[in-house]
This record gives sequence, C-alpha cells and structure tokens, in this order.
Amino acid sequence: MRIANPIYREVVARVLTDGVEAVVFADPRSFVRADGRFDMAAMLDEFTQFWVENGEILPSGRRYPEAAPQLVLMGFLQRVVNGGGYVEREYGFGRGRIDLLIRWPYSAPDGRRRWQREAVELKVRRAGEADPLRRGLAQLDGYLDRLGLDHGILVIFDTRPEAPPIAERTVTTTVTSPAGRAVTLLRG
Repeated sequence: MRIANPIYREVVARVLTDGVEAVVFADPRSFVRADGRFDMAAMLDEFTQFWVENGEILPSGRRYPEAAPQLVLMGFLQRVVNGGGYVEREYGFGRGRIDLLIRWPYSAPDGRRRWQREAVELKVRRAGEADPLRRGLAQLDGYLDRLGLDHGILVIFDTRPEAPPIAERTVTTTVTSPAGRAVTLLRG
C-alpha cells in the first residue's frame, strides 16, 4: 500500500495517532535549547519515561495493534515537535520500516536560518522474529546516506509475549552503525 498524496499521508498518520497527543503532557518548549536547536536527548529521555508509564496501556485496543508502538511514538513526537518544527514520515510498506525526519528551524550564530535534521528509524520485534537491530542499523545507514547526516536514532519496540517487562526492556544506549555512524538506540 502506498499513499501517494502527501496530504493524505499526513491525515492518515494524524487519525491513527489520535488520542496519543492528548495524553502527552510534556511542554514542547522544554525541548528547545538556549541556542534554539531541538534537544533530541531530552526528548528521548522524556519519551522513555512516557513509554514505561504508558507503553502497555496505549497500544492496547488501538485500531492497528501491529503498528501501535510506532503510532504512540509518532503521536508523542507530533505533540512535542509540532510547536516549532515538523515530523516527516516515510513509510516503507513491505520493507518493515518507518523513517521519520524531524526538521527544526533555528538561527545560526551568524543570524541565518538553518534547519536541524534528525533521522529516526522505527522497527518492531514481533513473536517469532529475530532481533531487527542489524537490519535496522543498515536501513538507517541508507537513510542517513540519502540525507547526508552523520548520526541517527533507531527505535526498536519489542512486542513479543516473552519480552521482559516494559520497565526492564526500555533502555537507551549508543551503538555504531555498519558505516561507522553514532546511533542512539532506544529499545522499548
């Protein structure tokens, strides 16, 4: 399935994340650094806390349970980024991926407007599937190549019935991609 019209892609994403934004109480301004850039590390910390508290409740009963964790993250991002930046989504239907690009405007020291760009790759580990870490890092490298970025974020949600409790499995670390890039890895 491919949604060709960008307006419809955004409407579909907004409808599917409906309800998540309403329960995100994080203040979007708290993620803006003194230099005007978006604080991705603070946002990931806040999302991690949100996920531990709500990650088992919010996905239950959603219209598309196979994509529920990804929709929760997209709803969270939409709430905290929408105050000044943009969340662009690229769906890799049939390829097991969703790429997100956060674009945040800021003023450079010379006063010129610049765009901070942060790439996020979303994966879900389901029952009977291998850990998607290696595949996710390779896909993220391809996305980062295309964007000309030297770092990125990989988020892997573990939805297996045998997964450890959400509070134990939700951790953030730094790993190196096959191309040698620094990647923030969030497992949830």
